[in-house]
Amino acid sequence: MRRKQTISIGDAIAEVLKLQRLDKKLHETRLLDSWQDVLGPAIAKYTENKYIKNKVLYVKLSSSVLRNELMMSRTQLLDALNKKVGAEVISDIKFN
Repeated sequence: MRRKQTISIGDAIAEVLKLQRLDKKLHETRLLDSWQDVLGPAIAKYTENKYIKNKVLYVKLSSSVLRNELMMSRTQLLDALNKKVGAEVISDIKFN
């Protein structure tokens, strides 16, 4: 199939990812990788495990004090992480 208009390589890759339904998983991976960038290395040190399931980010922390502090700023974290990725990947954060 030949196109009449040229498109950028970034747009072509985004289109292929969308057609193959890989864009959602790519956004999730980017969000998990951006955890340390958004929260910093001090908080990332206390993070034991994190994963996304059904648009909910589950984070296991080793510090109960930090867990309570992050629960109070959950909406700001949610917005910051989604903004870093550039898409609405998660709708809630659960701390364990």
